[in-house]
Parts: sequence; C-alpha cells; structure tokens
Amino acid sequence: MYGKIEKAFLGYPSRKIVVEAFLKYGLRVDGKGRVYCADIEMPPAKIARALMLDRRVVIETARQISKDEELYGIFATLRPTAFIAGSARKLGFEVLEIEAEPHGKGIVKDVAALIADAGITIRQIVADDPDIYPNPKLTIVLEKALPGSIVEKLKKNRKIRRISFE
Repeated sequence: MYGKIEKAFLGYPSRKIVVEAFLKYGLRVDGKGRVYCADIEMPPAKIARALMLDRRVVIETARQISKDEELYGIFATLRPTAFIAGSARKLGFEVLEIEAEPHGKGIVKDVAALIADAGITIRQIVADDPDIYPNPKLTIVLEKALPGSIVEKLKKNRKIRRISFE
C-alpha cells in the first residue's frame, strides 16, 4: 500500500503531506473527491489551514485519490478511531507507552500476554504505524496499574527500547 502511495505522490511533496494526514486521522475520500471524518464532511480550507497548505492542494489531492482505483480503494474506507489515552486518567485507567523495534514481530503479543497473565484488562491498544509515525509507540490503556514484576519482565524484552506511564 505505501509503495503505491509513495509512487502516486512522487514529485508532489505538499500532496504527500495531505495524504499522510488523511491516513493519520482516518479521513476518507468519496468518489467525488470530498473528504470526510466518518460521516462529517471536512472543508478543504480547514484541512489546509491545519496543515499550513493552500486549500487547492487538499482539493487536488482528494480528486487524485478519487480518480485512482487503487488509491480510492484505500482511502474510501478509512475511519477515525476514538483514542482515549489522553482521557484515561479521568476515566480511572492507566496508560502504558512502549517504544520498541518499529518492525519487530510479536511485541504486541508478548506485552498483551504479560498483562493478561497479571489479570489486568486492556481497555484499548493502539500501535502506531512505523511508516506513518516517525517515532511509533505502542499505547495500552489498562484497567489498573501494572505490578512492578510485570514492568520488570517488560524491561527484559530486547525488542522494547523504552517504557513509560502517562
């Protein structure tokens, strides 16, 4: 998928910024080149202002996507997701952030298994895509705090670079 996106926007750095924002925020494009956050139409001028670009760049990017069958297949089905990590404390939850090998395999499985073995419920888990985010993180919203013994086991995992609690 990323290869197709890279190729389609090669030579259009401003459009690539727009495309990355669409992916990051789950903004979808319809067949007429309109941009939506779920079912709410997003004005190109507002998107452009947030990205510090001209609105015409947003319009042309969305049109390009809508006219390309493969790109349209990707962007027509994107959805935003409610990410509760910022509100977790107010909801009574703990947030664990892990920085690990960006393309390491089995990290989510290893971490989730340790948490499950501790009898703690995972409320939400979000793994940043390393091809979109420069410093990807695994963010886990937990029902309650992890015991120190589990934290120590996580620290021993060679794929994990850093652990923090928010």
